[in-house]
Amino acid sequence: MGNEMNIKDSEIRIIGATEPVTGNGPDPGNGSDGKKPSGKGWKKAAAWIALGILAVAGILLLVLHYGGKEPENVPGVFEPVPSDSTIVENTTPVQALDSLGDYSDTTGKAYTEVIAKTINDVPLTILIPHNATAELFMGVPDTRDKSIVLATHAADIRRDNKKIVGAFVLKGEPLAWGLSKKGYCGIIDGKITVGVADNSPLFEEATEKGGYFFRQYPLVDNGQLVENEPKNKSYRKALCERAGEIFIVKSETEESFHDFAQALVDLGCNNAIYLIGSTAYGYYYDKESNLTEFFPRVGARYRFENFIIWRAN
Repeated sequence: MGNEMNIKDSEIRIIGATEPVTGNGPDPGNGSDGKKPSGKGWKKAAAWIALGILAVAGILLLVLHYGGKEPENVPGVFEPVPSDSTIVENTTPVQALDSLGDYSDTTGKAYTEVIAKTINDVPLTILIPHNATAELFMGVPDTRDKSIVLATHAADIRRDNKKIVGAFVLKGEPLAWGLSKKGYCGIIDGKITVGVADNSPLFEEATEKGGYFFRQYPLVDNGQLVENEPKNKSYRKALCERAGEIFIVKSETEESFHDFAQALVDLGCNNAIYLIGSTAYGYYYDKESNLTEFFPRVGARYRFENFIIWRAN
């Protein structure tokens, strides 16, 4: 027992061997006396070594697959971190809703329709892309590319290692894993799905079909307000689904998570997830091809800075 514990940093103990192997010892292919070990003993040692290699390989595969899932509530560089999310029951009867956007244009031109609305004293700008398909974009899109008619930040960046917060798939390639945020957006075959769930099959489907997926804070879940902390106020932005329509809503004043989410519920949104708000950059082209930018552009500050964009069909 005493000999087993007295192992130096330079020594490697092979399970099944009677002596440690050192850099100055005999050839590891031989026994401690320089003779070749018996076939039975060598096979036993080789079996243990093979099992060890398989175990290490299994651990590495798990690490690669899950990408080092972050704990809940990982701080982001753009937004404060809400803690627990709570769904607040909405007792307002669900009513059939008319489309917000104008779909009478038959020219096929790609553009962003802009609607100004005030809900509960919260001034909102609603941005509805037409004749364009959504995708995720790594980096900051160039306004000179006029095929992009709407662009805004999507997933946040971790404050500690500057990687993406939550699960993220770009053109079928998973770039991040994790469930720090329960809201999700999947874009598969050009179709956007917005929802709230601990696990979504859309992550795997996006990976298999060359699609897109990211996570954000939940705001509205099946018409119910989702309460988030903290209570600070900021310019807010959301990706919303309402009566089958997908659009962006941004507040024109600094609002709390609660007041912003309540305005989305009262707007009739079925599902909504947060997008990076505050003074984060974004832009759109309207029907007359006029460019409007949300806040001053500062260029890509982080390697994994990402946007959700709508590109002309």
